[in-house]
Amino acid sequence: MDVAQLRKETPGCKNVVHLNNAGASLMPDPVIAAQIDHLRLESEIGGYEAKARMLPQVNAVYDSLARLLNADRSEIALQENATVAWVQAFNAVPFKAGDRVVTGEAEYVSNYLNFLRAKERLGIEIVVAPSDSSGAIDLEALEALLDERVRLIAITHVPTNGGLINPAAEIGKLARKHGILYLLDACQSAGQIDLDVEAIGCDMLSATGRKYLRGPRGTGFLYVRKAALDQLVPLNLDLHAATWLGPDRYELQPTARRFENWEFNEAAVLGLGAAVDYALALGMEAIEARVQWLARRLRFILSDYVKLEVHDIGEAKSGIVTFTVPDRSAGDVQQDLSQRNINVTVSSPSSTLLDAERRGLPDLIRASVHYFNTEEDDFQALTTALWETRRR
Repeated sequence: MDVAQLRKETPGCKNVVHLNNAGASLMPDPVIAAQIDHLRLESEIGGYEAKARMLPQVNAVYDSLARLLNADRSEIALQENATVAWVQAFNAVPFKAGDRVVTGEAEYVSNYLNFLRAKERLGIEIVVAPSDSSGAIDLEALEALLDERVRLIAITHVPTNGGLINPAAEIGKLARKHGILYLLDACQSAGQIDLDVEAIGCDMLSATGRKYLRGPRGTGFLYVRKAALDQLVPLNLDLHAATWLGPDRYELQPTARRFENWEFNEAAVLGLGAAVDYALALGMEAIEARVQWLARRLRFILSDYVKLEVHDIGEAKSGIVTFTVPDRSAGDVQQDLSQRNINVTVSSPSSTLLDAERRGLPDLIRASVHYFNTEEDDFQALTTALWETRRR
């Protein structure tokens, strides 16, 4: 990668040290331009008319997302964000009382809240697979839970904190072996990990555009395997998702677009497409390798040089790095860094409650790296600021 050129194409690199890519990454020039150009077109000729003119480019976004995931374009649905995508998929599963959902200890709060709501509403049971010694889902223990009562395996690929990468493909093999639907939350992995839904074996995958894909906020997408479509009926429908055939009849879209709504922010959709194309041009294997190398370097610098406690787990680790500063709250450290134009965020125990309670975690400082970060510019600025913070 020509990192210097990538930084030139990222206006935000001139203003901040951005280590909050797992929150919302910095958009590159082509993503910004795609949105501004379309908004300008809408202002000049009208929203409906602008979409009609740009329809080939809008449709091409499905092709780009399909290439990103090694899927078919008919298996892609555009969504407003990752949570909407995940909830659409989860609520389409035909649960009945007594059915079980198996998840992991590092499951994200929004997903778990919907498990609890389905438990109240439908009478399902929530089963949490234990973690192995590294912190990842214990595959042997997981398989022991998979009986005829399990309707769905729902796993977060890369949890919001802890650096962990769960063994998504190995879980997929177990799901296929036992004939169980498998929903993968790839919110934090899309754009930093080379995702192949055929190799992973998931039936559904949800993701966002704003994080490692470097797309605009308010964008997301859902993958639904063709073979699983007949088992899944969206909870909410509109005239885009289904056709009204008569007073008491309707027909669902035959593709994953049955999970979409008619109304979209077309400028954001085009920005998402530009972001995906940008990542594909760089190559997801190259992106994954650089992100993980940078994260390894940052963990080493924080633990061995700055002498901080790094709280990351898992044999395989992502670009998310979490740590604490002795005698300083995570919120205070974040504010100190922000005053120096260094962007990190705070990950609270409530985001992954089960994992946080199991490990006794406090609020954590989360620094999430991306391929445009550098040791010379970004890590040096962070370590200098952290040394000053420790002296306070």
